[in-house]
Amino acid sequence: MIQLQNIFKWINTGSNRVFILKDINLEISKGDFVSIMGPSGSGKSTLLNIIGMLDQASEGSYLFNQTDVYALKEKQRSQLYKENIGFVFQAYHLIDELTVYENIETPLLYHNIKQSDRQAMVADILDQFNIVGKKDLFPSQLSGGQQQLVGIARAIITKPTLLLADEPTGNLNSSQGEEIMELFRKLNEENGTTIIQVTHSEKNAAYGKRIIELLDGRIEKK
Repeated sequence: MIQLQNIFKWINTGSNRVFILKDINLEISKGDFVSIMGPSGSGKSTLLNIIGMLDQASEGSYLFNQTDVYALKEKQRSQLYKENIGFVFQAYHLIDELTVYENIETPLLYHNIKQSDRQAMVADILDQFNIVGKKDLFPSQLSGGQQQLVGIARAIITKPTLLLADEPTGNLNSSQGEEIMELFRKLNEENGTTIIQVTHSEKNAAYGKRIIELLDGRIEKK
């Protein structure tokens, strides 16, 4: 499903080149559940953003379902993302001007799903996440944990083939966090959703079928 070859990412500061990722080679198969671990500054979120097509490598190649991502025009790449990827962000990335209901519904608008079906899908997921009573509130009226739940609901409502999660339980209490990780396990085992998560939690990482460790922008072991 995913093939990264000789991926480098750097930023230029004056005449110096600062490397964030160095020579990443990684293959992820459909239906895999991968946990990426490593200390702060090791390049975990950057790697996730590159896989999620939100950032581009400075050098190297990226194949997604045999499609050369970097050969696509921006509009084509955006379409590939919308059709395949759900993203749970550490900083939520909810739209402040939209209610909880509207935030969760937004990805469905890109999939040309008719209104009655959208309403049913949003109602189901609001119920599943126990946030029906919050549907008319705006993000600013929610706690951090509640915003994270809305972000996760929004990421999975389109049933993406690939779910990317950056510290998905970082703002949740332990019981909420466990529920989310069990939901991820279910999505992976029953729906065949490919999941890649960045986490500091060894407990969460253990939900993955394999753990990739990053150190100073390099993969330590597979």
